Amino acid sequence: MRFTIYQESRVGQRKTNQDRIAYCYSRDALLMLVADGMGGHLYGEVAAQLAAQLIAKAFQREAKPALAEPALFLSRALTNAHHAILDYAFDKDLPESPRTTIVACVVQNGVAHWAHAGDSRLYLLRHGKILTHTRDHSRVQLMMDQGLLDAREAANHPGRNRIYSCLGGNQTPQIEFSRGVTLHNGDVIALCSDGVWGPLNDDAMLLGLVAGPVMQAVPQVLDRAEAAAGATADNLSLVAMCWQDESAPPGVDSISTRTMALDDHTTRIDLFPGSRSAGATSAASIDLTEEEIERAIAEINAAITKFDR
Repeated sequence: MRFTIYQESRVGQRKTNQDRIAYCYSRDALLMLVADGMGGHLYGEVAAQLAAQLIAKAFQREAKPALAEPALFLSRALTNAHHAILDYAFDKDLPESPRTTIVACVVQNGVAHWAHAGDSRLYLLRHGKILTHTRDHSRVQLMMDQGLLDAREAANHPGRNRIYSCLGGNQTPQIEFSRGVTLHNGDVIALCSDGVWGPLNDDAMLLGLVAGPVMQAVPQVLDRAEAAAGATADNLSLVAMCWQDESAPPGVDSISTRTMALDDHTTRIDLFPGSRSAGATSAASIDLTEEEIERAIAEINAAITKFDR
C-alpha cells in the first residue's frame, strides 16, 4: 500500500477534549477511526478512548498482515467496544453508561470498508468532488429525510446534536456498514467529528480537503471550522488519507508499507492528555487531575484486557 495520512484533534472552546482519533496500518491493511465521547466529568473521554484503543488493538491482533474479512472485523470490533463500555459502567456502578459516536474505516486490497454509529462522519472525495459521505444517525437527519427540514434549518435546529445510535448507552447501537468501494489514485478519505463538519457546509469541507496535501489540508480545515464556530466551537478532530496507486509517482510524505514485516504495525492514537503516555495531538484536559487521568487509564486498560480476545 502507499498513501499519505495526517490527523489532528483540538479542544475548541470546551474544557476538555472528548474526541479520540487513531490510525493503524500493517503491510496490507489500514485502519482509521474517530470517536466523539458523550458523558459527564471524564466519562465521555473514557468511552471514546476505550472504543478507540479496543478497536485498534483488535486490528493489531488480526491484521497479520491482512484481515480475514474487513466488514466482519468492523462489525465485531465495534460491537465489542459497545459491550466494553457497558461493562465499564457496570463495574463503576454508574447511573448511566457513557457513550461515544464512532466512525471507522478499513482499507485493504485497495478497497475501503467503513462503519459508523452517530454523527461523526466519513467523506470520500474523488476528482475534486464528494463521492459520498455517511448519513448521520440524528433526529435532525431523520427530519430532513422526511422533508420537515432543509439543510439551512437543520444547521440551526436546537436538536441537531441529538443522536439515536452510538456505542454505550442503554440502546443497542444501529451500526451502519458501507459496501466495499475500490479506491482510485488520488482519492481522499476523511473522518471527522461533528465539531468539524457542523460549522462548515459540504462545499467548505470539499474545498479544504482538496486544497493541497493532507498534511496541510487538515489543519486548514480545522482552522476554518474553529473560526466559523467561534465561541461555541466544539472539540474538532479530523484524520485524512490520500490513496496512491503503487504505479503512480509517490506523493509528498508518502508512506509505503511494502517493506514492513508480516506481523509489524504502526499506530498513532490519542491517549489522555496530561498523562505520561499521552499523544502529542490532543489539547490539555483543564479540569482533570493527574491522579484522575492515571486511574482512568488503568481502568480502561483493565476493560480492554477483558474484551481484547
